[in-house]
This record gives sequence, C-alpha cells and structure tokens, in this order.
Amino acid sequence: PLGSPPRPRALSEREPILDPSLHQHLDRKINFVAGVIHPWRVSAFERLLWRACRGYLVASFVEMPEPMEDPATGESITWVIFLISYWGEQIGQKIRKISDCFHCHVYPYPESEASRADTMSGLHSQIQDLSVVLEETEQYLAQVLDKVVLVLPTWRVQVQKMKAIYLVLNQCSFDVTEKCLIAEVWCPVRDLTQVQDALRQGSYKSGSSVECFVQRIPTSESPPTLIRTNKFTAGFQSIVDAYGVASYQEVNPAPYAIITFPFIFAIMFGDVGHGLLMFLFALWMVLYENSPSLRQASNEIWLTFFEGRYLILLMGAFSIYTGFIYNECFSKATVIFPSAWSVATMANHSSWSSAYLATHPSLTLDPNVTGVFQGPYPFGIDPIWSLATNHLNFLNSFKMKMSVVLGVVHMGFGVLLGVFNHVHFQQRHRLVLELLPEMVFLLALFGYLVFLIFYKWVKFSVADSMVAPSILIHFIDMFLFTSNADNLPLYQGQVPVQTVLVVLALASVPVLLLGTPLYLCCRRRAPRTGRPAVRLGSRGGGLRRGGTWWGLTAGAVAVQPVAAGEQEPLLEGQEAGNSVNATKEDVESGGHDPDSEHLDFAEIFMHQAIHTIEYCLGCVSNTASYLRLWALSLAHARES
Repeated sequence: PLGSPPRPRALSEREPILDPSLHQHLDRKINFVAGVIHPWRVSAFERLLWRACRGYLVASFVEMPEPMEDPATGESITWVIFLISYWGEQIGQKIRKISDCFHCHVYPYPESEASRADTMSGLHSQIQDLSVVLEETEQYLAQVLDKVVLVLPTWRVQVQKMKAIYLVLNQCSFDVTEKCLIAEVWCPVRDLTQVQDALRQGSYKSGSSVECFVQRIPTSESPPTLIRTNKFTAGFQSIVDAYGVASYQEVNPAPYAIITFPFIFAIMFGDVGHGLLMFLFALWMVLYENSPSLRQASNEIWLTFFEGRYLILLMGAFSIYTGFIYNECFSKATVIFPSAWSVATMANHSSWSSAYLATHPSLTLDPNVTGVFQGPYPFGIDPIWSLATNHLNFLNSFKMKMSVVLGVVHMGFGVLLGVFNHVHFQQRHRLVLELLPEMVFLLALFGYLVFLIFYKWVKFSVADSMVAPSILIHFIDMFLFTSNADNLPLYQGQVPVQTVLVVLALASVPVLLLGTPLYLCCRRRAPRTGRPAVRLGSRGGGLRRGGTWWGLTAGAVAVQPVAAGEQEPLLEGQEAGNSVNATKEDVESGGHDPDSEHLDFAEIFMHQAIHTIEYCLGCVSNTASYLRLWALSLAHARES
C-alpha cells in the first residue's frame, strides 16, 4: 500500500555487500590478511590497526576452540584468529608491518572462493594423514615401552654396575709404561682371598693374557675403621657414627647401644598402649621388609622409619616394659594386681563420720596405721596413686631419682669401656693416669649422690619419713664445705666424708690434666738401650707391615687392596686385625709412636687439656641432662 515503509530484503552469505550497479564506479580491489596472534596482544593490535589505517579496514577476531603449542617456546596457548579486509596497497603494507611487530603468524588467504575451498580440503587431508601417523607412532612406542619394561630392571643393574666400575677405575692410576692400572686400597684380611678370586675370575672371563699380581706396600698411615653390620645392627651403628666413629681397633659402643638407647627412650615414653602401637608398627615393617613397595618408596621420611625398623621395634618393646612399671596404658592406670592400700582399714581406724566425709573431699591414707599399707605392689607402681591428689609429687620424686641413678650408671659404664682400649693398645699408664682420675671424679661426686639416694631409701621408713633430710641440700652443702642445722645428717661423720670426697675429686683434675703429658715427657728423656726392628709379621698374631697391590696390562682392571692383619678384634661387630700398613707400635699407640723424636708435646698438652675440660664439664652437664628423662616422662604422661 501507498505510504508503507519498504521491507528490508534478506541477504545471503554469498550475496555481495556492494550493489553491483556501483562496481563500475569503484576501481579499488578488496584484499585480505589472515593469521593468528597471542591473546595478550589482541587489544593493542586492534587499537594500533585502527589508528594507523584510519578505519579503512574491517577486522574480525575469533579464539581457537582448542589450545595449541607455540613452536618457539613450547607453551600451550589458546591463539586468536584474525581476518582483516582492506582497500589499497599502502594500507596492506602497514597491516603487514604491524603484524610483524606483534609477532603474528600470517598465513596466505586465497582470493577466490574456489581456491579457499581447495585449501580447506587440502588442510583437512593433511590433518587426517598426520592423525593417522601420530596414532601409529603412539602404538609403536607403546609396544616398544612394553618390551622395555620387561628388561628395565636388568638394564638398571647393568648401568649401576658400569657406574661402579668406572668410579673405581677413575680412582686408579697408570704405571710408568701407561699399560697398567694400579689402585691402592685397604682390604680386610678376611676378604683378601675373595678379592683375589674375583680378580682372577675377571682376568679369565675378560680373556686377558696377563693376570693380576699382588705386592704389599709399606705405609705409616693409620688404617681406617671397618665395622661389619647387618640389617639389625645397621640402625644402631648409624646412631653411634653420628656422634663419632671409633678409631682403628677401639671398642665399638654400638652393641651396648642396642640395649641402652631403646631403654633410655622407654624411660621417657613408658606407656603400655603407646608402646604396643609402636611395636606393632615396627613389627609390620620387619615382617614385610622384603616388599619392593616398602623398600623402593621415594618418601624420605618413610625411608628413615623403614631403615630404623629394628630400632623402633626395640623402643616399642622397652616402652611396654616401662609402661608396666609406671602402670600406665594410654595414660590410664591398670589394675593387674589388687592394691596394697586398704581404704576400709583406714576408715575403721579413723571413725570417719558422714559430716567429716562431707567436709573433706580428699582423705589421707596413713601407712603408719596397721593394715592400711600391706606391702609393696607386686610389679610397678600401685594403681591407687592415679587417684591420689599427690600423684604428681610422688612421681616427681621417683622419676627424678631414677633418672640420676641410671645416668650415673650409664656414664660410669662408658668410662669403664676405656679399660679395653688401654689394655689392647698396651697403654697401661693411661689406666692410672686417665681412667683412675676419671672414675674418682665421677664416683666421688655423682656416685656419692647415688649412694645418698639409696641410703635414704633404706634408712628411713614410713614411721620417720617426716624427719628425713633433703639430699639436694646435703649435696649443695658438700661443695660449700658446710652443714645446715635445719637439715639433719644422714649418718654420723657425713661432713668429713663429703669433704674428703670433694678434695679427691678436685685432686683428680690435675692428675688427669698433667699425668699423661708428663709421663710421655719423662719417657722420652729416659735413656734407651735400643728398639727392636720391625719385621714383616710381628709375633703373637700381631699386625704385619706391608700391603698388596694388583696390576693388569692394557685392557684390564687393576686393583691394589692393602691386606689386614690377623689380630683378634675386641668385639664381634668390629673388624679383626686389620691393615698390614701399620706397624705393631703404630697400632698400639693409636697410629702415633710415643717415642717419636718429633713428638709435639705442646699438642699433647693441648689435647689433654681439652679432654680434661670436656670430661669434667661433661660429668656435670650430662648428669643434669639425664634429668630430661624425668621431665619428658612426666610430660608424656600428662599430655597423653
């Protein structure tokens, strides 16, 4: 109808944008630039295009449906595809320069529709071909990896063996002719035959025309310490080595630490329930110790627990034992035997009325009343103490004295182990000049403290316990050379005895400090009639001087182990005899000759002074340190 607005005509995608009637007035050709750009640069790229080309372009940006890898950096990026249409060659040059500045990947864009269709079909066919190639490649690689998995353990062992062989070869040296490799090593006598057999077999299997030959070499170096361990003792030996490795042929304290270390831990951790959980956990690791999943775990903390499984096993077992002594299971008292305290007897003798019981929530059991205390508990602490209000005071006294007693006994045992070293190395002067002053200092002070603890336990009973003196005050007065009138003596003549003990302890310090250096000085100045010559192979099964080296010509491996002597070890866990590279005199003096003309006495005095200071201060500090057994035991019982 007239006056109605014209309806817009629907446009198709193939219909040209411009009116065909206007083509004759336009001589410009529309061109296109296509490519991809990083998503972070899109906004700046679009803004610069608009300003540089003054709007004579049409740009379209679309994100890729899937991320693709950047060929330059290897980063996975969701690229942005752009298509720019423009008029004029100058504008096209600007667009290409801007694209290069923004590191765009520009691709050719065909002008005709047929060319674009051909290009699309070609790209699709290439993608399909590449997909087929990738799929076949992945299948082939999967087959190869399946075969590799079967032989990978063997390869791993071979590589480790090769690395070990080359590590040894790199430590060898060439001879003068550079046709033979020579290695100098320490070798225990027990293993020397096995080493010789292994080298002989290696020469035979390698087809070498020249076999290994052995020669002993003299040396004055002190042999290294070799301690043979197994899966049970390895954990305890690692703990001992963390504090210091024993010198050659010294007593190895690790066998004793197998018992003392878990037991001292159990004093702090005494609880039947907690110890049982620890014991069962360690027992599980011990029973399944050959499982590859447990051995090959990559967690460092787990490997620490697994390597110390036998240590944890003993700690759990000893904790169960001390838990029965403390009568605690998950911090709760257990009634295994009837209590030795009788509340009924106390009630009958005290005539407690209802009014008295109502006004007194806590009742005191007097052991002086006949029948109230019927004797010691069969094993451990009586469970009635867990109900007492003075439970903590009782355990404080008990555990503190127990920690001091065990600590002094432990330190004294460690000092006595030095007897084996001094006797073995034939340094009997150290028994008098070092060991005796050390024991006098320890026993005169802290051994006397242990004596006071036991003496007070034995002398004072329930009847006179209220007048029992304080051991702590007596011990303080002992160092002050005085007495306290308010603190009664434990026995007659206590003050003179304590004075003599302190004087003995103080007198042992200069003996420990100056005894050994002065003895060595006097021994050096004393006239000597001569020294016996050292021969290869000393008498009495002593150590022999010399060595063993192994050589092979070109193409063969050379090893030079130094053999060890045949002397018996002090302990089964420590390697016997040992190196032929040390004389008997060297071994007896710990690798140093006391009669050497070049002996540095200043160094001896310094070493002895450090040892004296360390020992005297260590006796005091270690005794106080053992009180941590008491503190940590109470903390574990209260916090659990």
